[in-house]
Amino acid sequence: MKRGFILCVLLTLGSLISSAQTATASSATERTLIANEKSLIAAKKKDDSEYFKRTVSPDFSLVGIDGKLLQGQEATDNLGDSDLVELTPYDMKVVIAGDGAGIVTYDAIVREAPQEDQGSPPRYQHFTSIWVKRGGGWKLKFQQSTAAHWGDW
Repeated sequence: MKRGFILCVLLTLGSLISSAQTATASSATERTLIANEKSLIAAKKKDDSEYFKRTVSPDFSLVGIDGKLLQGQEATDNLGDSDLVELTPYDMKVVIAGDGAGIVTYDAIVREAPQEDQGSPPRYQHFTSIWVKRGGGWKLKFQQSTAAHWGDW
């Protein structure tokens, strides 16, 4: 009886330690992906093409606020925006999608300088980015922006 109790306690402790290690690894990954997304936002604000070259996956795809799918270099070229006045993220969340993939979602306040032939984009947008681990580093594979509030077109 005593041996059974000790075995049960040891198994429970082993399970708790394993869960704690998994949670710690997951939170480290979550922190890394949030930091990557914040760096991407900073690069977008500066239209930093060198950052995009280092960070974006060669098979990168982007769905813009207009719903169009862009791929490859065309998608990468559309990440930066020299007319961007504000891109303030809030409510960032991470979903781990396996050992080498994660999804970062967040809402953002977006302001762009108006262009002659069109109005400003929606001020409130929702972003989703998919990051994949390649060669020891994280690469941006996909991003989509969606209007979060239709009344401010």
